[in-house]
Amino acid sequence: MENTTKRYWRGLEELTNDADFIKNSHKEFGDMPSATNSTTGSITDGSGTHRRDFLKMLGFGVSAVALAACESPVKKAIPYLNKPEDVEPTIANWYASTYSEGGDYASILVKTREGRPIKIEANTLSSVTKGISARVQASVLSLYDNEKLKGAQIAGKPAEWTEADKLITSELAAIAAKGGQIRIVSNTILSPTTKKVISDFANKYPNTVHISYDANSVSALREANGGIVPSYDFSKAKTIVSIGADFLGTWIAPTEFSAQWAVGRKVSKTKREMSRHYQFESIMSNTGANADYRIAIKPSQEGLVVAALYNAIATKTGSATITAPKYTNENIEKAASDLVASKGASLVVSGSNDVSVQNLVNGINGLLGSFGTTINLSNSVNYRQGSDSAMNLFIEDAKAGKISAVVFYNANPVYDHPKGAELAAALPKIATSISTNDRADETGSLCKYNTPDSHYLESWNDASPKAGVYSLCQPTISTIFKTRQAQSSLLKWAGLNSDYSKYLESNWKSNILQGAKSWTQALHDGVFETTSTAAFNVPVLNLAEAAASIAKSYTLESKGLELSIYEKVGMGTGVQANNPWIQELPEPISKACWDNYASVSQKTAKDLELSKDDVVEITANGKSITLPVLVQPGQSDGTVAVAIGYGRSKAGKSADGVGANVYPFLGKTNSWNGGVVELKKTGDTRQIAQTQTHNTVMARQAVVQETTLAEYKKDVKAGHWEAEVLTSEGKVPATDISLWNGHTRPNHSWGMVIDLNACTGCSACVVACSAENNVPVVGRQEVINAREMHWIRIDRYYSSDAEIEDRKGLEVASENPEVVFQPMMCQHCNNAPCETVCPVLATTHSTEGLNQMTYNRCIGTRYCANNCPYKVRRFNWFRYYQTDDFDFHFNNDLGRMVINPDVTVRSRGVMEKCSFCVQRIQAGKLEAKKEKRLIKDGEINVACAQTCPTNALIFGDKNDPKSEIARIIAEEKEGRSYRVIEEINIDPNVNYLLKVRNKDKKILVADAAANKAEAHH
Repeated sequence: MENTTKRYWRGLEELTNDADFIKNSHKEFGDMPSATNSTTGSITDGSGTHRRDFLKMLGFGVSAVALAACESPVKKAIPYLNKPEDVEPTIANWYASTYSEGGDYASILVKTREGRPIKIEANTLSSVTKGISARVQASVLSLYDNEKLKGAQIAGKPAEWTEADKLITSELAAIAAKGGQIRIVSNTILSPTTKKVISDFANKYPNTVHISYDANSVSALREANGGIVPSYDFSKAKTIVSIGADFLGTWIAPTEFSAQWAVGRKVSKTKREMSRHYQFESIMSNTGANADYRIAIKPSQEGLVVAALYNAIATKTGSATITAPKYTNENIEKAASDLVASKGASLVVSGSNDVSVQNLVNGINGLLGSFGTTINLSNSVNYRQGSDSAMNLFIEDAKAGKISAVVFYNANPVYDHPKGAELAAALPKIATSISTNDRADETGSLCKYNTPDSHYLESWNDASPKAGVYSLCQPTISTIFKTRQAQSSLLKWAGLNSDYSKYLESNWKSNILQGAKSWTQALHDGVFETTSTAAFNVPVLNLAEAAASIAKSYTLESKGLELSIYEKVGMGTGVQANNPWIQELPEPISKACWDNYASVSQKTAKDLELSKDDVVEITANGKSITLPVLVQPGQSDGTVAVAIGYGRSKAGKSADGVGANVYPFLGKTNSWNGGVVELKKTGDTRQIAQTQTHNTVMARQAVVQETTLAEYKKDVKAGHWEAEVLTSEGKVPATDISLWNGHTRPNHSWGMVIDLNACTGCSACVVACSAENNVPVVGRQEVINAREMHWIRIDRYYSSDAEIEDRKGLEVASENPEVVFQPMMCQHCNNAPCETVCPVLATTHSTEGLNQMTYNRCIGTRYCANNCPYKVRRFNWFRYYQTDDFDFHFNNDLGRMVINPDVTVRSRGVMEKCSFCVQRIQAGKLEAKKEKRLIKDGEINVACAQTCPTNALIFGDKNDPKSEIARIIAEEKEGRSYRVIEEINIDPNVNYLLKVRNKDKKILVADAAANKAEAHH
C-alpha cells in the first residue's frame, strides 16, 4: 500500500509540474478555475491557472489517473460560502411529497443531494401507495428537461410576468364585465386546495366554468355509478373477471390494484389457495398476460361478452336474463360458475367507456353480492374525474364563438383529445387564451399567453386520491426557470394574495387537519388519513335499456379490420413523452421502445401478407397514419392495435416525430374501439427497436419453471425441473456437483428472491434502476443494434404449441399463449464464470457474495460478457454523456443534475452491470456502524425491490436467520424455489419462486411433461 500511495502522489506531482499538460488540458476538459493572486505574486502556469488551485481541485476528488484519461472531464468543486443549515455535503435529504398527474397518484419520498432531487421512493406511511410506477420514477428526470419554457410568453415571445399579469387581469375583467364566458380546462385535479383556488377564481369571474377531461377516460364508469368511481379491492376477490380493463397496467389505479391483486396470487406451503383471474380483451395487455384464462375478443364483441356473462350468472342464480345476441365461449360458462361459487368474494370490471356496458357490469356485481365487499361505493376514489360530454360541449361552444376566455390548466387537448383538431381551429375565435403548461406544446403554442407552471417537485400542493386520504406536495428544489405555480397565477389574476404556500397551509389547518395533527407533522409525514365514508346506494339499473343499447352497438361478426386503441404502461397518455427514460423503457409485452406500431395477430399478418417492420397506412373517417407492423401473439384476429401517447409535434427533441398520434381515431365518445379501418402496405419498412426479439424459452426448464395450483396442492415441488449430470458414478443432481469455491461470507451474504407469481411485468424496477445507478440512454438505433444499457430487464416468454423435437417450431409462440415475466439482473454467482476470464481482475467476488466491477480497471475485453450465461452485462460502446451523438439528458448541464453522485458515471470501453446497489449497502452498513448496532432486516434495499408494488422482489442478507429472504429460502427450499440454469453449478445468489397458475388445463411456457427423456441434455 505504501508503494502504491507514493506512486500516486509522485504521478500527481509530475502531472502538475508539466506546464504543457496544464495548457493542453484547457482544450480537452475546458477552463480550470482561475485563481491568480496578484497580491502575493503567486506563480501561475501562464494561462491564468494557479498551480496550487489545480492541485486543490485534484485533491478534492479527481484522481490523476482519471485526469490523464482523455475520456473523463474535470469536475469542478465549489465550497459553500454560507452553507444551508439543512444541507450536508454527501448526505442525502428526504422530503415527503406527492405525484399527481392527470389522475395518476402516488405519495412519495424525494431524495435530494446538495439540493438536487435525484430519486423517488414510495411513502410507506401511505395506505394507498404500496410502490410506485415507472412514470412516477421517471418524473424526476422531467424536472431537468431543458426544453421547458423559461418564463412567461405573450404571443410566443418572452415577456415579464408583471406585463403578462397586467394584460391578463385587464382582459379577464373586461370579459367579466360584459358577461363573457370563461372556461378553465384541465385533466383530473386531485388537489382539494387547487379546486378551492379555482372556486375563488370563479367567484371573482362568475361566468367561469371548470371543465375536466381525461385522455384515458372512464367517464362512462363514473356516469353509471352516479357520478363517482368506486373503490375496488382485488385482494378480497377469489374470482376476478376483467373485460378490457388493464387494471395491472393502465386502468384507473394500476399500482394500487397490483398490490391488491398480488395478495391473492402468492402461494406457499402454508397458503395453497389463490385467486382465479379471467381476462377478455382484444390486445395482449399486462393484465391479460398475468391472467389464468385469457380470451381474445374483438372490440365490437365487448358488450356482448358482458351480456353473455350476465345471462350465465343470472341463470345460475335464478334471476331474469336479458335479450342480446348470444356470444358463446366455453370460458363464459366457466367464469360464471366460478363467480357464483365465490359469491361475495367476486369482482367483475370493465374498461369500456360505454355507459350501457358499465350498467350491465354493475348488474353482474349486484347478482354476485360484490357491493360492500370487493366494491366500495361509500368510499369512492377521486381518480379520473373527467366528463366527456362536458368537454365535447366546450369544444362545440368554442367553435361557435361562445367562449371569450379559456385557461388550459396543465392540459393539452389539441393533442390528446379526439376533437383536438377542431379545437385548434376554434382557438383563434377565443379572445383570451392562456396555457399554464410547462412548454409551448400543441395547445400552448396556439394560445395568446403562456404562463408556465412549475414542476411538481418545485411546488406546493396537495392531493386526495379517495375520501379521507390526503397528502402534501412540497418543493424539493427552488424553481430552475422563471416559472410560477398555476395556482399562484389564478390567485394573482383574481386579485387575491398569490402566496399559494400560505393559502395551502391555511386551508389544511382550517378544513382538513382541524386540530387532529399539526401542520408541521403533516408536512413531515406527507400524509394525513381519516376514516371517511359517505352513504351511497347501489345504482338503480335499467338492464333492459342497457341490453337494447348493447344489441344495437355491438356485433358477433364484424366486417373489416377493427382498430383497438390502448395505453402503454410506460408512455401513458404522452404527458412525459419527452422523457428519455420513458421513451427507452421497453413495453412489457412487445419489448419495443422509441415508437408505437400497428400490432396484428399472427393469423391476421398471414392473411394480409404482412411481416414485422412493414410500414402500413391505417385510414378511417378521412384520417390516416403510417406505422410499422408488429406481429403480436395473443391479439384478437381481425384487429390492429395502436398505442396512444406518441406522435407529438411540440414536446421536445426526445418526443417530436416519434410514432404517430392515434387520438383522432378515438371517436366522439372517446371510445377505445376505433371502429373499422382500412390498412394497406406502403412498400416501406421501418425496424422496430426491441430489447427482446425471441418469444419462447424453447422448452428450457432451467429458465422458466411453473405448474398449476392443483398440482402444487398435491406436491409443493411440482413443476421443478431437476437437472442431472452424468459422472463416472452415474447420474447425480447437478446441484450435488461441487466446483471450487474459495469464497467465504463471514458477515453478510446478500441475495434476492423473485416471486414469478407476483411480477406483473410493470417495469417500474427498470426505471428505478436507471435513476439510482446513472444508466445511460442510448437511443433507438443503439437499441436496434442490441446495445441497450439497462441493468435489469424483464424477460417476457410465451408458450409454444410445438413438440420438443420441433426445434424450429418451438421458436413460434402460440396463437393465444401463456406468458411469464422474469426479472433478470446480474445473478451474483458464487462460482461466477465472468470472474475467471477477466485478464485484469476488473470483475471480482466480495466476501459478502457480490460480483463486483472495478470500472477503472476494466479494459473492455468483453470476455466476461461472453462467459455470462444470463447475458446481463452491458458494454459502453460509446461515450454516452456530453456528446451530441447521444443528445439526451447526459448531454446538457441541467439534465446531468439528476446524476446520483454515489455512483460512478461510466465511460467508453467499460463493462457494467447490476451491483445490487452496493452504494446503498455500504451506506446502510456505515449507518449501523455509527450507531454501534447490527443491520436491521429491511433497512437496506435495492432500488428495483423498493419500487415494486407487488413485493415480487425481496432483497436481504441470507446470513441473517431472521431476515425475510432467509425465511423464504428456507421455507421454499423443498418448494417453489429454484435458480435459473443452476445445473451448470455457478451458484447464483438470486432465487426464483416458480410460477403457479390457477387453471385446470396445463399449457405452460416451459412444460416439463413435454420435455421427453433427456432431449434437453
